[in-house]
Amino acid sequence: MDQLPLEGMPRRLYSCTPSRLNTWLECPRRHRFAYMDRPSPQKGPPWAHNSVGVSVHNALAAWWREPYDRRTPGTAALLVTRGWIGEGFRDAEQSAAWRDRAREMTAGYVASLDPSDEPVGVERTVAARTSVIAVSGRVDRLDRRGDELVVVDYKTGRRPLTADDARSSLALAVYAVASSRVMHRPCHRVELHHLPTGTIAEWEHTDASLARHLSRAEDIAVEASDAEDRYRDWSGTARTRGADRTPPRVPPEIDALFPPKPGPLCSWCDFRRHCPEGQAAGGDRLPWDGLAD
Repeated sequence: MDQLPLEGMPRRLYSCTPSRLNTWLECPRRHRFAYMDRPSPQKGPPWAHNSVGVSVHNALAAWWREPYDRRTPGTAALLVTRGWIGEGFRDAEQSAAWRDRAREMTAGYVASLDPSDEPVGVERTVAARTSVIAVSGRVDRLDRRGDELVVVDYKTGRRPLTADDARSSLALAVYAVASSRVMHRPCHRVELHHLPTGTIAEWEHTDASLARHLSRAEDIAVEASDAEDRYRDWSGTARTRGADRTPPRVPPEIDALFPPKPGPLCSWCDFRRHCPEGQAAGGDRLPWDGLAD
């Protein structure tokens, strides 16, 4: 006999990351492919611009773990070379050219840093809870400036960034709130460090603006959680009744809970091949098309 939920019982906290929340916001169908369908649909080939980003992020994290006297631009360049990810490029020649480009931008960036100005955290996991969500994520770098913390996020994309990008970022705001709670220090400032141009896009949040972002995260979580719960109820029943291990076909009423949001981003979606609406929204992209000219 099925047990009915008791009225007035507290809702289960929705465990998530900012990336999971943003995926739901950008496209619920992609959210289902990434987080709900098991096995998950096969992704497309790796993207070269992601390889550049991960290589640079890993090198910067490793740079701060080096002894003080080795925190030099030359070391940063060497770390890029050692950890270079060559996936998604047109050929070995293009990969080598971008490796050298990544070495140059990373070395140039660390030349602007004070190697003795030890961060509070590098690739630091932070977390926070509200009455609705249990959210966690990893901050690229967490600085201390005076009595306050500053969230630093590295960017390697081709598009220059603005203060509005920093202001509107749900992830950065959530990281600021979570960092403050974990470290027991105020955190209002968030920064996007764009390595290709050497520029910094920054924003100084208020308590009120951080609260608005957190409330928005909760609203997104409620929507995603309701759809996920209904998916799990269907999936559990379907798999129990299934005679073999073939993944059950998602029925229309469940698929409708995760509607696609066709748009320009569809050309860059890892699950594009499984989404007719996404294919109709834009043309195919080659794995290296995201690289700057």
